[in-house]
Amino acid sequence: MSSLPVPSALDARTQAFPVLTAAQISRIRSGSKVREVKKGEILFEPGETNVPFFVLLSGSMEIVQSDLAGERLIVTHGPGNFTGEMTMISGRGTLVRGRVTEPGEFLELSADGLRSLVAKDAELSEIFMRAFILRRLELIRTGQGNVILMGSRHSANTRRLREFLTRNEHPYTYVDLDTDKTSQELLDRFEVKVDEIPVVICSARSVLRNPSIQELAECLGLNNAIDESQVRDLIIVGAGPSGLAAAVYAASEGLDTVVIETATPPMFLGFCKILRGVPRE
Repeated sequence: MSSLPVPSALDARTQAFPVLTAAQISRIRSGSKVREVKKGEILFEPGETNVPFFVLLSGSMEIVQSDLAGERLIVTHGPGNFTGEMTMISGRGTLVRGRVTEPGEFLELSADGLRSLVAKDAELSEIFMRAFILRRLELIRTGQGNVILMGSRHSANTRRLREFLTRNEHPYTYVDLDTDKTSQELLDRFEVKVDEIPVVICSARSVLRNPSIQELAECLGLNNAIDESQVRDLIIVGAGPSGLAAAVYAASEGLDTVVIETATPPMFLGFCKILRGVPRE
């Protein structure tokens, strides 16, 4: 009985950060604009939505993430590389900062333009989808999110928040106060009471004491992409098998559909957005 080969760490890295060919870049160029960038220019910040998709023609940029110590480098992009991960498709706020390190020319494509492109170009769709998923998995594996959750394994509220972040595939760093005595001493110094645990540090700026799921979701901007004033064709409550099937079918028929669920898979939401861009036969 044969089994599929397991990709090496190098293979996974190459697939997560591929270099596009000249022919592939040419197909992206038709719907993009060329942008001259300068060293030090910030192209996007954590929490921003509708962030453009960039393909580097020349120059370089770094993708960094804020933490309590300042910044940590995730990757440096060069010519042929492209930006983005799953938030490009889901419409949620980006988790990282993009900073130009060497001046050059970038192709800039809007988020809607990217979704339209992947709906029409099967090859690019596969490349982008694989890269976006692998990049998110790496963020989850290394705990490189914009959330630090400090709690106890014996706390039901801690478990509730961890389950919410995990089900939403949102990368985070967990500090176990049962074993990390230094962090516990820090909370004691700031007079954090037992009933105020867990403590969540959100986007390195907001400190939430024993937050509800709604408070955490609002801090992370998980619903920022939803326009509450927009009239929808269809609202589906519940993302179980029936709800998902109904949403996919409705979106494929061109209906403006929204699914309400405690933990909706980000890539599913992006899939519905892509389907909405496909003309009906």
